[in-house]
Order: sequence, then structure tokens, then C-alpha cells
Amino acid sequence: MRDFRVGVVGASGYSGSVAVRLLATHPRAQLSFATSDRWSGESVGPHLGVRLGADLRFVPNSAAIECTEKCDAVVLATSAEVSVRLLPAFAERGKQVIDLSGAFRLTADAYPHWYGFEHDAPQWLERAHYGLPELFGPPTPASPVSNPGCFPTAALLAIGPLVRAGLAHPEGIVIDAKSGVTGAGRQSGETYSFAEVDDDFHAYSVLSHKHTPEIHRGLSRLSRGVSVTFTAHLLPVRRGLLATCYARPREGATPERVAECLADTYAKSAFVRALAPNRIGLRGVVGTNECHVGATADDKVVIAIGAIDNLLKGAAGQAIQNLNLMNGWHEASGLDGLQRVAP
Repeated sequence: MRDFRVGVVGASGYSGSVAVRLLATHPRAQLSFATSDRWSGESVGPHLGVRLGADLRFVPNSAAIECTEKCDAVVLATSAEVSVRLLPAFAERGKQVIDLSGAFRLTADAYPHWYGFEHDAPQWLERAHYGLPELFGPPTPASPVSNPGCFPTAALLAIGPLVRAGLAHPEGIVIDAKSGVTGAGRQSGETYSFAEVDDDFHAYSVLSHKHTPEIHRGLSRLSRGVSVTFTAHLLPVRRGLLATCYARPREGATPERVAECLADTYAKSAFVRALAPNRIGLRGVVGTNECHVGATADDKVVIAIGAIDNLLKGAAGQAIQNLNLMNGWHEASGLDGLQRVAP
């Protein structure tokens, strides 16, 4: 059954290592190669705490394309600049590609401002499927997948249905979101050291966060006239993300109606659960591929809240969910055994 081969490029980062662990126990797919410069030549299993059928060893990142014939699909846990080059290279060789970076989430003209580079593969931007299946449908086997960012995943799943249903005004939306430190990737700088992060809480990338245009673009697919202010904050925890979204109410936006809208939208979802807003927190989702959403309203404001594990539903878990959908497997394959890590 496990004859579908998947490679992971950038397997020593947080998202890449989680993808490796999920593939190690996947019932339909198997890990075929993993790249890492820091661990090149060393065994994958001992480093990432997984049991593999063979002594698979890390290869350097520069050898990723050379591994094309070893895989049917590849997960790119790489920077946007690297993914711009690798996604077309793998896709043109007939491989399924799921990219965890922001390289294919925006329009070409947005990259110089938000990412600091000119996009070298603009023809692939429209071909890439934005992989938030609960709102934008499943990817096809032939389309590369641009996996959503962690903040956009939580925010769009929470406020998106209300904007689409005409219950929340699309103009002037404010999103206040907090994430654990793994959301920044594996870094060694002072900013993310224990002494700097512990017992502290602060905003970062104010008015310049790369997920701002991604959230705007996602909401613009659901309604016209969207404007968004997004602010990210760093929590002194390892994993977990919570986004609180504020919007002006439209006619009919009662507490009961907005709650019902989310419940109806996700009634058949494998991973998104609609709850009362006061019940939503990190402990309920960390360690799982679930997103918990909830909403309420009064005559002045609609408030929608979304919570996820930033490394699972916000990255590697959603990548495996998209891989499942691309291949006609149940979308929870390899993800249904995950358990939250706190009571």
C-alpha cells in the first residue's frame, strides 16, 4: 500500500521535520528522500525520532533536483527564494509539489515589496492552487500546491465564511494574532533565544508582515472591497497560534447567525470545528491538524477567532492533507492519529 514516494526538501527545519514524521507513519505514502545541509550524510531516523524501513540518509539541499526520480511528490520546506526555483523544476518533471513557503501565494508585482525579490517564475503563480481546501476546494493532481501560511490559515478559516456570507463587512477588518516561536522557523539569532522570549510578549513586523497581502488576497476571493490590518505577536510558547478577527457587522449579523454560519460551513469538515468563542484556546489544537473557530457579534462588531497548531494545520499537517486530496485518499490519512499534547 505504501508505494507512493514523497521527498522533503529542507527536512531539518521545524516544518520539514514534522512533515518527515507524518510521512514515516502515513498509510499510503513513504518518505523517499530528505535534504539537509546541517545533517548531510547522517541517518534520518535517529535525528527526527522516527522508524523508517531503510537507513535513509540526508542529502544536501543542493542535491534536491538530483533526487527527482526517487519521488512521486515533494514537499518544499524551503525559503521563498529557493522555492521559486524548485517548484517549477519538480513540476516540469511531472512531480506533485507542495510548497510551504510564500513563493506562490501572491501576484508577481507583490514580491519586490513584501519579499524583497523579483519573482522569476510568474507563469506558475496562477497554476499553483492555494491549499486551504475548506474554503477554496481540493487541489488537483496536476496542480502544484501553495500551502497557506499559518496566520492566514487561522484568520481565513475564522472570518472568511462570515465575509463570504455578507455577515461581516469586508472593509476595515482587523486581525490580531499570536504565535509560538516555532512559527519563525529554526533560527539561532538572539531574538528567538530562551532568555529573550521567555516571560515576554511583543508584536513584530508591524505593518510589514508577509502574511498581510496573503490574507487580503484570500478574503478578496470571497468578497469585494476588502481592506485588512494584520498584526502578529510572538508568544513565549513553542507551538500554537490564535487569531482574533474584528469586523463591522452587516445586517443580520446576530450572535446566533454568525455562530450558525461557521457551524454550517464546517459541518462536514474533517479538521475544522466550530465552537463557542470562549472555548477556543491553544491546548485544544496543539499536536493536531485541527482548527477551532468561533464567532459572535453585537450591533458594533463581529468577532471571529481561530486557533491552530502552527506546525501542523499551519504548515506540515496541511501539506499532508493536501497531498491526500491530490491523490484521492481520505484527507485525514496519516493525520487522524494525532493527539493534542495537553489535557
